[in-house]
Amino acid sequence: MRRILVTGGAGFIGSHFCRYLLGKYPDYRVTVLDALTYAGNLSNIADLMSNPNFAFYHGDVRDAVVVRNLVRNHDWVVNFAAETHVDRSILNPGSFLQTDVYGAYVLLEACREFGGKRFLQVSTDEVYGEVLEGFASEDAPMRPRSPYSASKAAADLLTQAYYHTYGLDVVVTRGSNTYGPNQYPEKMMPLFITNALEDRSLPLYGDGSQVRDWIYVEDHCAGIDVVLHHGRTGEAYNIGAGNLLKNRFVAEKIVEILGKPHSLIQQVADRPGHDRRYAVDTAKLRALGWSPRWDFEQGLRHTVDWYRTHRDWWQEIKQKKEYQQFATHWYAQRGGEGPVQE
Repeated sequence: MRRILVTGGAGFIGSHFCRYLLGKYPDYRVTVLDALTYAGNLSNIADLMSNPNFAFYHGDVRDAVVVRNLVRNHDWVVNFAAETHVDRSILNPGSFLQTDVYGAYVLLEACREFGGKRFLQVSTDEVYGEVLEGFASEDAPMRPRSPYSASKAAADLLTQAYYHTYGLDVVVTRGSNTYGPNQYPEKMMPLFITNALEDRSLPLYGDGSQVRDWIYVEDHCAGIDVVLHHGRTGEAYNIGAGNLLKNRFVAEKIVEILGKPHSLIQQVADRPGHDRRYAVDTAKLRALGWSPRWDFEQGLRHTVDWYRTHRDWWQEIKQKKEYQQFATHWYAQRGGEGPVQE
């Protein structure tokens, strides 16, 4: 039996990962620590609450007392807790440094204090910055260009420093753009899907030719699972599906699946420092036996269907004052349409 602490487990990927673990390893015990900030949602893990091997604690990874009390009773720690939206990092970089970097430090210190823990830092392909040609391997230099990616790169380096300095058992995963059900509807995929369902515009940055590698959330969780169990200590592993697609293509596929006009796609002013292309080399992870199972269109159709049949989930979020204020402020200055005012 393993006892695993999942921080940020009420968020998008974290909640899917908890469900994945409990489904694959019925004897594991999974505990979630989540601050339930704007993107954390108890409804994401509501189906897990009755599982006797699952527990939830409301708390912040920056709180050393809370973290110590939990880490001491667990074997492994998987850190999803982070501010993750690039747009928000441009408006408020300080909160990203506090959660993404200082939060990782608090967790690492607790693991060091109690010993014998494996710590997995969930990171992003954005730490490499723009990859205009080819594919970034795990030893490629980090060149982050947004406060978000810089905060994640700092946490990566801190995690690996704890391996080299203190001998801590750590691994890092760097995942590409992840999509799927119950993703907070300010990220591109759920924003575009839900806006299209409301017959509202899809705000496409610049010319829409930015390239991202899209991976379905279950494939991302499977990759993290493989690294958690089999990754070599001190090492980083890229997780990507090889679906290198332009943002405009993704927007067009969404409106086509929903039977909406292409005229809903609205070009807006690009965000500062917007990376043109991400692409990662996943040979290192594939050598451990992992490979993606979902092709892009299959995953996209499944995701669209989820948002179509779970309107209450995302409409409640989009009607909240916090969401309205951010969306109005951010998109109004880019020439886009603000959110629906309720």
